[in-house]
Amino acid sequence: MFIDIEKLPKEGLKVSKEFEFLSVDLVEEDAVLLEPVRAEVTLRKVGDEIFIKGRLTARLSFTCGRCLTPYEYLVDSCFDLVYLPEEMDLVKEELDEDDINRMFYDNRQIDLQAVVLEQLNLTFPPKPLCSPNCEGICAVCGKLRRHGRCDCADKVSEAPVQKLKIQIRDKK
Repeated sequence: MFIDIEKLPKEGLKVSKEFEFLSVDLVEEDAVLLEPVRAEVTLRKVGDEIFIKGRLTARLSFTCGRCLTPYEYLVDSCFDLVYLPEEMDLVKEELDEDDINRMFYDNRQIDLQAVVLEQLNLTFPPKPLCSPNCEGICAVCGKLRRHGRCDCADKVSEAPVQKLKIQIRDKK
């Protein structure tokens, strides 16, 4: 959905829309959208600057990075951006702190779908976990540790740790 900068009303433009994205559009490889992304966005033009404030909600399925179990991930995020004409990007040689939230538009239009997709991707956790205290799976038998301990933990020796302790002691 492209927004023509020249046609923005003086009072701004409010857009309430559902966006559909493919899983390949998402930065998380195993993420799947369970329903369309809902976005409430307000665009306002002041001079050449375009101020975009919005909120997006979504429901996705991620795969836990420790136990490999799918889990539901809810997104409810607000964003506040400033877009400048692409020509202004060439003028500055150095970015300052205020430039962090500034983006650039070209051809006098903004791709609102791309803005929403970017903001959605920025809400994803660096390592998806079904819970912060997920213990994952047993490296030996593959049993989910949340379903109880397996016998493998008792069988695995501390030999690698002991060898490391000996190497550290010998270097001293």
